[in-house]
Amino acid sequence: MIIRSLELETVCGVTSKLPENTLPEIAFAGKSNVGKSSLINGLLNRKSFARTSATPGKTQTINFYNINKELYLVDLPGYGYAKVSEQEKQKWGKMIERYLHSSKQLRAVFLLIDIRHNPSANDKMMYDWILSQGYHPIIIATKLDKLKRSQVAKQLKAVKQGLQLEPGTQVIPFSAVTKQGRGEIWDLAEEICGLKEGVKPEEV
Repeated sequence: MIIRSLELETVCGVTSKLPENTLPEIAFAGKSNVGKSSLINGLLNRKSFARTSATPGKTQTINFYNINKELYLVDLPGYGYAKVSEQEKQKWGKMIERYLHSSKQLRAVFLLIDIRHNPSANDKMMYDWILSQGYHPIIIATKLDKLKRSQVAKQLKAVKQGLQLEPGTQVIPFSAVTKQGRGEIWDLAEEICGLKEGVKPEEV
C-alpha cells in the first residue's frame, strides 16, 4: 500500500454519532499498552500521526483514518491497563460494541496481542467477545523486535494457545521498529476490502 493521501476524518466520543461511511473499514483493537498507535503509525509510514503515549489508555475515542479515499483504518479505544474508573471503561466498552453492531462497512477486526507475554484474561475476553459479535479477529503479535529470534516460535504458540484461537485464524508478527509484518497486514487489508490497482471499492 502506497499512502497517497491520509486524513484523520472523524473522531467519535462516547456520545458521538458514528459516521455513515461508504468506504470499507478495518478496525484495530488491543490492550492499552500493546502498541496500537505505534502499529498505526507504522502502517501509515508516519512517526506521530496516531498519538503514542507512555500513559496507557490515551485513545479514548474511535478514530477514523481515511487512507487514499479508498478505505478507513479505525482505531478503537484500548482496554485493560488504563488508569480510569470502571464506569469509564464500561462506557468505552459500550462505544466499541455500538460500533461493531452498527457499522455497515466494517470488513475485519485486527486484535493486537503483545508477543512477549501470554495473553491476559482481558485479551481472551476481548477475543471471545469479538467472535460473539460475528467477526473472526486477525491477530497481530506486536513488539516482535523485543524478542530474540529463537523465542519467536515459542511465543507465537503461547499466543495461539492462550487465546484458544479458532482453526485457520491468521497470526501476523509485527515490529513497529523494523516494520516486519507491515506488508502482510496491508496485503490482507487490501484483499479483505476488495481493493485492486486502479479499481475503487464501490466498483468491485
